[in-house]
Amino acid sequence: MAQSFTEENYLKHIYKLSRKSDKGVSTNALAERLETKASSVTDMIKKLAAKKLVDYKKYQGVTLTNKGLKIAVDIIRKHRLWEVFLLEHLGFGGTEVHEVAEELEHINSPELVERLDKFLGYPKYDPHGGPIPDNKGVFPAPARVRLNELETGKKTKVMGIAEHSNAFLAHLKKLGLELGQEFLLKERFDFDHSVEIELNDKTIQLSHDVAKNIFVAY
Repeated sequence: MAQSFTEENYLKHIYKLSRKSDKGVSTNALAERLETKASSVTDMIKKLAAKKLVDYKKYQGVTLTNKGLKIAVDIIRKHRLWEVFLLEHLGFGGTEVHEVAEELEHINSPELVERLDKFLGYPKYDPHGGPIPDNKGVFPAPARVRLNELETGKKTKVMGIAEHSNAFLAHLKKLGLELGQEFLLKERFDFDHSVEIELNDKTIQLSHDVAKNIFVAY
């Protein structure tokens, strides 16, 4: 039985929230993430449980079944592949691709996804640095760290970001720190944990909040 857009979104967000804890996902956490009422979440969880997509135990939260996990990972795979396509081939900006990919991720055509993956050259990461699982649901091994964790004196490049707000993306664009941009990490300051980088022959200081939200190659 096919899932609705709403059901697929629930499975996707249950998966993402579950990655932050080894416990079940609470209905309150889901309600906050989806900006809806806890009662609405409970109703949807019951529907998903009836389809054997999730397991739910009161006071223990929600976990995905193997069937639910496969669907969630497939949705994430499609979303991230579409983001790469939109950015690299249709000229969408980094602040636009997520919203459009939210719609495209629900297209149910395995053949389309496989052709898209091949056309893009089997990318490992989306424009925001999110790892893209392969057609077996396997995620690539991480090859990145947060900028505030990188050893000083190393040349690196932007691999992704942890903060996806429009304000943060606009700030990075103004600095010239877009995906793939290379730079040198010159210094880290113990006082406020800010860092100093060299970018296009210019020295730029980044706050700790900015540095910790940028993934770079190591």
